[in-house]
Amino acid sequence: MTETVLRVVRRKAKPGCEEAYEALIRAMFADASQFPGYLSAQLVPPEAPGDEYQILQRFATEDDLARWNASSQRTLWQERLRAVAEGDPEYRLLTGLDAWFAPTVIPANSPPPKWKMTVVSWLGIFPTVSLLLWLITPLLASWPFLIRTAVFTALVALAMSYLVMPRLSRWMSWWLIKK
Repeated sequence: MTETVLRVVRRKAKPGCEEAYEALIRAMFADASQFPGYLSAQLVPPEAPGDEYQILQRFATEDDLARWNASSQRTLWQERLRAVAEGDPEYRLLTGLDAWFAPTVIPANSPPPKWKMTVVSWLGIFPTVSLLLWLITPLLASWPFLIRTAVFTALVALAMSYLVMPRLSRWMSWWLIKK
């Protein structure tokens, strides 16, 4: 299985070019949406005039993101954006646990507090482990302890990574991320 990739891009629009910058970014999103593995994109305006915009791009895999990065379409959009943006964009990739807890707006250096991430993780782990213990343990009862434990923990890890945590972190974002 592969992990969803979230790329965070930060960049300032040139003064007076904000509307043109936003229009180009949205047009680029439409173009990127035609690429295999593209999942979504969001433009987050700056918190204060003159601050950086954030662009959140989700791709199914790192290979899908790499394909978009290497495309002639993206190169064309980057050239167009240079006319209305200051400097080069700053990129950050989030995968795994980081992507689980990625807020809609990603502050420069303030992920959710660890205690909140721990609580949300437990809210996912407890019912997942309980359900799997109830469903799977009887089927594995005759297996050797270490093999049974390895299979069970692999199932928990897969369920948490691909089913539970992506949804739970989105549902709990109102609490995880202070506005």
